[in-house]
Amino acid sequence: MRLLKLILLVLATSVATARGADWPARAVTVIVPFGAGGNTDMMARLASQHLSAKLGQTFVVENRPGAGGALGTGQVATAAPDGYTLLFSAGANITLTPQVQKLNFDPLKQLVPITNMGTGTQMIAIRRDLPAKTLPEFIAYAKANPGKLNFTVAGTQNISHLAPVLLFARAGIDLVMVPAKSEPQAVSDLMAGQVDLYFGNSSSLLPHINSDKIRLIAVGTAQRIPAAPDIPAVAETLPGFEFASWNGFSAPAETPEPIIATIRREIAAFAKSPEISERLSKLGIVPGGLGKDETAAVFKKDYESFAAAVKAAGITPQ
Repeated sequence: MRLLKLILLVLATSVATARGADWPARAVTVIVPFGAGGNTDMMARLASQHLSAKLGQTFVVENRPGAGGALGTGQVATAAPDGYTLLFSAGANITLTPQVQKLNFDPLKQLVPITNMGTGTQMIAIRRDLPAKTLPEFIAYAKANPGKLNFTVAGTQNISHLAPVLLFARAGIDLVMVPAKSEPQAVSDLMAGQVDLYFGNSSSLLPHINSDKIRLIAVGTAQRIPAAPDIPAVAETLPGFEFASWNGFSAPAETPEPIIATIRREIAAFAKSPEISERLSKLGIVPGGLGKDETAAVFKKDYESFAAAVKAAGITPQ
């Protein structure tokens, strides 16, 4: 019986290897669980164009927004593990979504993160006319004025909501939330002086680095970013604090390892190439190409950070 099991295991492994060896033999669908035009969509299209050119088959990007990204994510999680349906998403679609939504699938078990094109950085911006020029000064000012300052978010139960909530909990300050419908509206409201703080995508805030309306005071990555080396990391004030957005490929669980390895190899080389690295860095995106173990470490850390933020926000799955 043991010999039979061993033979069956060898045969199954051989079949899986063979399936991966001739991949891709036809077009591959890359699902982005958001609408077109954002950072994730932009990186997905860059990466898919590269894979099409290198692997000789078309990688078709399809935007399938809905349910905060859960719709498109679920479609990939339940797809056949043959390499012909891939997910390109933010890491939060796997690490955060199951903590705030009741799903009919388990992204942590049914998806395998492969590698990222880039890590989107978050940045804190405040009204320039506030009597604070740095994050420590803002925290001190907020402590002296509890409940009198506000912050905006680009939707709720996402990074723009949970990053500031965790920041305020760690800093011991209290701000009133003023939700916006989108990131452009959040930035516009901050520029107009209608809100005091926004903790959003660097790519949306960096163009305003010399604005006379707002002041950029910190980034959410563990270290400063090349696009804004003079702006400190939050961790320089609150050690250990880190919030960023992994953006990259995932596949259904049990996808043959040769397919996973091919995607990881090609995307790592592409993301680290001088032209793409420079292009991403100018947008405040840290170029990707993380290895298997590095990606696993990011997902573990992000899950724990989101868990702390969800708890601080008092969110229960809906």
